[in-house]
Amino acid sequence: MRNKIKVFRAMHDLTQEDLAQAIGVTRQTILAIEKGKYVPSLDLAFRISRRFSVNIEEVFQYDDAHLSIDID
Repeated sequence: MRNKIKVFRAMHDLTQEDLAQAIGVTRQTILAIEKGKYVPSLDLAFRISRRFSVNIEEVFQYDDAHLSIDID
């Protein structure tokens, strides 16, 4: 899943720590989400999008390019 958290943080002049405190997680969690190493729960994704006052789809984009289909 791709995300635009870093872009929205810049638009709102927030550090990773600022965002983390605002939504109740650690800075390391924000870093991991931004780098795509951690997919947030639906609850957390909504908290992030609400913090920026945008729809969840504006922050997170599902990327199915990594899915593989096995055909027998």
